[in-house]
Parts: sequence; C-alpha cells; structure tokens
Amino acid sequence: MDAAHPDPDDDDSDRAFRHAALVERACLRRDGDETAPVGDILANEVAIALVYNGVSHAVMMASPLDLEDFATGFSLAEGIVGTISEVRDITRTDHDRGISLDIDIPAARFARLKERRRALTGRTGCGLCGIDSLDEALRPPPKVAGGPRIAAGAIARAMAGLSAGQVLNRESHAVHAAAFAGPGGDILLLREDVGRHNAVDKLTGALARRGIDPSGGFLAVTSRCSFEIVHKAATAGIAVIAAVSAPTDYAVRLAEEAGITLIAFARGHRHSIYTRPERLIP
Repeated sequence: MDAAHPDPDDDDSDRAFRHAALVERACLRRDGDETAPVGDILANEVAIALVYNGVSHAVMMASPLDLEDFATGFSLAEGIVGTISEVRDITRTDHDRGISLDIDIPAARFARLKERRRALTGRTGCGLCGIDSLDEALRPPPKVAGGPRIAAGAIARAMAGLSAGQVLNRESHAVHAAAFAGPGGDILLLREDVGRHNAVDKLTGALARRGIDPSGGFLAVTSRCSFEIVHKAATAGIAVIAAVSAPTDYAVRLAEEAGITLIAFARGHRHSIYTRPERLIP
C-alpha cells in the first residue's frame, strides 16, 4: 500500500497519508463535452503547532516537510530567539489533526516571549489591534550592509534554477518556493511550502542550521514580494531579494529602510529594480 493510498484500518498509515507533502485525490475532469474520472496530485497543508517550552505559541498551516528548518526560521524571524544556538532542541509529534513542534529555548527568551504574549491580550475591541500589537507586528527591520554584487545574468539564472528545483510544485501546481543563490546565480539551497512566508522561514532556518553566510548570496522567491518577506530577509541578513511577481509599496519602503536591494518581475532576462541598485553590475 503506497503513501497515496493508505490502509484504512491502519491509523499510522492514515496519519502518514494526511501528513504527506503531496496527496492523490479523485476528481472529474471535463474537456468540452467529455467528462472522465481522474486522479489528481494536490499539495497538502497541515496544521503545525509551534510550542515553546511546553506552551503553544502559534498554529500555522504549512507543507509538512523541512519542519525543523521551519521552526528555526520562524523563531529567528519573529525574534523569539536571537541566534541559532538558542534553539536548543526541536521535537516533532504527529497528531491526528496536525503536527506539533516542541521547541526548547533558554529561560530568559521564554520569559520575554510570555511578556510579549501578555502585552497582546486583554485589550478592548478586536484584542490584537492595540498600539502595542501594531508596534510588534511592524517592528523596524535590521539594517543590512554589504551583500554581493550581482550581474543581470545571475538573476535570470537563479530564477530559472528556482523554477527547475520545484519538485512539489511540478506535481501539484500549488506550492511556492524560496531559494538562496550564490552571486553567480547558482541555487545553493531551496525550500518549498504552500505558504510563501513559510517557504522563506524554512529557507532561512536551513541557512542558519547549516551555518551558511546569508550575506554571500541572494534570496529568490516565486511569489509577489510582501513586507513580511523583506522583513524576514533583513532579519536573516540577506541583502538582495529577487521576486517573480510585483512588490507591495510597503515592501519597497521597508527594503529601502533596511538597505536591501529589491528586484521584482524577474522573468527571463527582464526585471525591475526598486531599491539600492548599486549592488547590480551594469
């Protein structure tokens, strides 16, 4: 019995099926006047609970793979920890309705996290819409200095490699990717997820866990460039972002503030440079 068709009497097999990155589902496909039953490959999304020192912090919908990278990248991007060394252990537990990631962090970091959570609760109105929560959500990005000098051909090469490396998306057509490319455009590391922000968290987590210097390359993403992607890149120390689709205005303003070179509409040998063009070789 393969992973796409588990034994219905085997609880472990059924759980593995629901927690697989790709699943096969039946559908009816219509082509003109003809309709036929077919099997289709879909991207799975699973509830992932991020639990710090035994206390649940957030539940994210994500692709159920590279989850240690995800937990690490999320923890760094959200400022829950300051360095990779403060992620002391990650334990995965599969449940019927999702997956929990138990992340062990130092007591001082956990105390700060509890204070943060306390500051975001008990308010009037919609609860998380107080001034403190806005300040926390829109906290200033770190300044990014240095970074590689990149030729136009390197951007085109990275975007082609980004597309070619999307194993899950080739099957499901529903998954984003984030990749780290060297100055010449070679893809050094790639992560996929149903969520574009999750893919970036997985990538930055993988960079941190492998000890790869983020200032030596650039980030390539398959999506539009939102402010969250810019903030995550800045927190990781990545100085250049290349996105397939458009940026938002806030993303451009945040990139300028952080000192990040933001490139969008990177398709083939065409792209638009919105901030810090000095890193691009004419």
